[in-house]
Amino acid sequence: MSEVIGYIGMTHLGLNSAAGALSRGADVLCFDPNTALIERIRQGELPVSEPDLAETFAAHGDRLMFSSVVEDLAACDVVYVAPDVATDDAGGSDLSNLLMLLEIAETHVPDCAVLVVLSQVPPGFTRPRASARRHYYYQVETLVFGIAVQRAREPERFIVGCADPSQSLPEAFQRFLARFECPILPMRFESAELAKIAINCFLVAQVSTTNTLAEICENTGADWSEIAPALRLDARIGQKAYLKPGLGIAGGNLERDLACMVSMGEKFATDVGVIRAEIANSGHRKGAAARMFRDQVLPHLGQDATVAVWGLAYKENTHSIKNSPSLATLAAFPSNTFQVHDPVVQIKDTGMSNLQGHDDPFDALAGADCLMILTPWDVYRAATPDRIASKMRGRFIIDPYAVLDAAAARTCGLRLMVLGKPVLEED
Repeated sequence: MSEVIGYIGMTHLGLNSAAGALSRGADVLCFDPNTALIERIRQGELPVSEPDLAETFAAHGDRLMFSSVVEDLAACDVVYVAPDVATDDAGGSDLSNLLMLLEIAETHVPDCAVLVVLSQVPPGFTRPRASARRHYYYQVETLVFGIAVQRAREPERFIVGCADPSQSLPEAFQRFLARFECPILPMRFESAELAKIAINCFLVAQVSTTNTLAEICENTGADWSEIAPALRLDARIGQKAYLKPGLGIAGGNLERDLACMVSMGEKFATDVGVIRAEIANSGHRKGAAARMFRDQVLPHLGQDATVAVWGLAYKENTHSIKNSPSLATLAAFPSNTFQVHDPVVQIKDTGMSNLQGHDDPFDALAGADCLMILTPWDVYRAATPDRIASKMRGRFIIDPYAVLDAAAARTCGLRLMVLGKPVLEED
């Protein structure tokens, strides 16, 4: 028996979660009150970019329906309210769209169906709303930009917030979750809401520690790529630890959780100094590529250097530029003009006037004295150093994420700057 699973809110979270349900054999209704948006999606114009999203919808189109008619929600056994929650530059959440869609759901989803809040909300949000319905739940979303469909299809576990976690989940809800063959962790609403924040706080701690140690490597002659394997072999840290140096945290979700922790710390007089330190560390590390360019490149090339940039998205495999380290780097040099390529992000979406867009990454290299690879897209990993060297005028490469083969780059005379390695080391 196939359950009908509804998703309200056709942004990144709703669309990718729907793809996960489709891939596990459920019938899916994708609902949004925006009729024009639903029609564009029905025609294949997806508002987000994620690997395997369009392909999953196409492969399971016989079990997929799109609608902006509220009466269609009555056919669902389980309805997820799943819009993205927008954040401001300080990590504050705007819940207005979620509240609007919840009102639709609470009005039009039958009381016999299961209603689940999937969007991230602050602790204490769900319980007051759940008192008026029999089957009201909160489920923690753990999607990751760039691998969202994979995460939706193969979750590590389900964390389900309940009014009373000692009570069994409704049959249709339990049956749907069981399709994914992963642990199901029922807990009280407040625990589930805080669990999402806790996961991200531990992730940020790894990111901050890694970035701090990598920066020490850059200034002492140590090589972080040699140290990381030793940490992975320590059972207390592990194989899946986040040990890749980066340019701070970005994307909005982690920033939101840190801001929430600071707010709760202030409310409850809890010492959240470690969280404030992680926020400061992220801001510092986000400027690492800009410091490389300012301190290690411009003194050799001068202020009129021609600079190519590969990557604008805050990470690979996403269209999002929310708090993008790439844009932060370029914004630090408003008087420079940058020759830019990104596989997905359009120049017009950045709001920056000093960017010249190119459809081909190698076209962006014409006459360049320096290349900055600021998003580690696979298309850049596939670029060979010899071809890069043949297109550029200069030899400086700022490659924070170690996209290029270092030995091959050295053979071509390229001078790499990589996070976690001594500056300008030619290894």
